[in-house]
Amino acid sequence: MKILNIISSSNKTASTSTNFAEKVVAKLVKENSDATVKTRHTTFSNLPFIDDVMLSALFTQEEKTPEQKESLAISNELTNELLEADVLVIGAPIYNFSVPASLKAYFDLVARAGLTFKYTENGPEGLLKNKKAYIVVSSGGTEIGSDIDFAGNYIKHFLGFLGITDVEFVKLDQLMFGSEPKIESAHKVIEAIA
Repeated sequence: MKILNIISSSNKTASTSTNFAEKVVAKLVKENSDATVKTRHTTFSNLPFIDDVMLSALFTQEEKTPEQKESLAISNELTNELLEADVLVIGAPIYNFSVPASLKAYFDLVARAGLTFKYTENGPEGLLKNKKAYIVVSSGGTEIGSDIDFAGNYIKHFLGFLGITDVEFVKLDQLMFGSEPKIESAHKVIEAIA
């Protein structure tokens, strides 16, 4: 089993989403002795936003220029990590009702036509089938799955776009309104992971 642990919190020392994502990874490793783990910190990897050079590289059908090839290097690296993974663990705090900018940048870099999805006469089709994803989302006040949750819903939708439909949430939401029941519930979800 190859586990890709995607961490997006800006908090290096006391992140709830990172802490619980690592608990999910530890449980998966405990249950699968042959598991390997690759951790990708989106915030501290200095991921680029898509610019005009990268955009032209993504859509050109001709031989790419050296500049275009260089602009795609990080996208290729991230996409290969994703393609190789069997299980994704995504740790994401909610910042202002949505995902951190670094996680959005990561998603933009791995949404690759012909690699992670393809266009068909019936619309886009995800190519990353038969993968499992655990999404660890934390928030101070936003309820996961509510009308103002533009993080959990977005992550689930994006993964589905890539073909990853076996998705399980570890919810640590609305922690400002009483964290103990949420933390206890998250521990139970993690303990049930087989």
